[in-house]
Amino acid sequence: MSANIAALSRLGPVAAAGGRETSRVKLSFEFFPPKTDQAEEALWHAIERLAPLAPEFVSVTYGAGGSTRERTHRTVKRILDETSLKPAAHLTCVGASREEVDEVIREYWDAGVRHVVALRGDPPEGIGGSYVPRADGYANATELTAAIRRIAPFDVIVGVYPEKHPESPSFEHDINVLKAKVDAGASIAVSQFFFDIDAFLRFRDRVDAAGITIPIVPGIMPVTNFKGLRKMSAACQTAVPDWLANLFDGLDDDADTRRLIACSVAAEMCAKLEEEGFNTFHFYTLNRADLVYAICRVLGVREKAAAA
Repeated sequence: MSANIAALSRLGPVAAAGGRETSRVKLSFEFFPPKTDQAEEALWHAIERLAPLAPEFVSVTYGAGGSTRERTHRTVKRILDETSLKPAAHLTCVGASREEVDEVIREYWDAGVRHVVALRGDPPEGIGGSYVPRADGYANATELTAAIRRIAPFDVIVGVYPEKHPESPSFEHDINVLKAKVDAGASIAVSQFFFDIDAFLRFRDRVDAAGITIPIVPGIMPVTNFKGLRKMSAACQTAVPDWLANLFDGLDDDADTRRLIACSVAAEMCAKLEEEGFNTFHFYTLNRADLVYAICRVLGVREKAAAA
């Protein structure tokens, strides 16, 4: 960790690789649908806190096996009705027929949704379980992307794994899958969270070498609960570097210090990625706003004034 907070904070364009200048930092945020009234209150506090930063879109997740489908739909509808944000609804293949999925796609378009995150989805038992597509359903995210684009001209966002999908036999296979998604109509790819920047940049180089030109947006996970991160990382096979573990060692009962470290780590990651030409970041908020808001401030993002 070589940079300090003063070095990270900057305004305006930043120099990209090759001397090219990029525009100001652009953002998107991911939320998950609430299960309780208290969780819903926390979610809407997060949305209201982050909305003035003018994200490109905000995404709302599905649970394993499509278990939060109805809550996802309700959350997306409320974002449309009560905010000026652009919601990107997650949509998966799991546990639904093609006809059922197509109906949801049409409902989203009719409601005003224009961005969809197309994912195969996790098995009902969660990441690591055995995925078996329904015989009458879409088999994977590529088929789902094609269906979405066939029904309406959505912007389709797909996922990528910089350190390889847990079920993939090789990086070459992952790149071929991404090519197929692009051919099916995907317009943006958002990465799984990561902490090994070199691994992400190697993935970027593979994408470039394959002639894939859609934007690859780094997914940033601010860390406050290190034990929880260990569990999530093991499930999706994301490497947790020793330096990160050392930073959080002995801080189980010191939430304030954990938050400060989380802000510093995430902001420095974004600053290093900016140096490599990236100016768009997708934050996995975990429905908590204050930490993400602070990181965005460090990156030079300011609230936009409301229209008169």
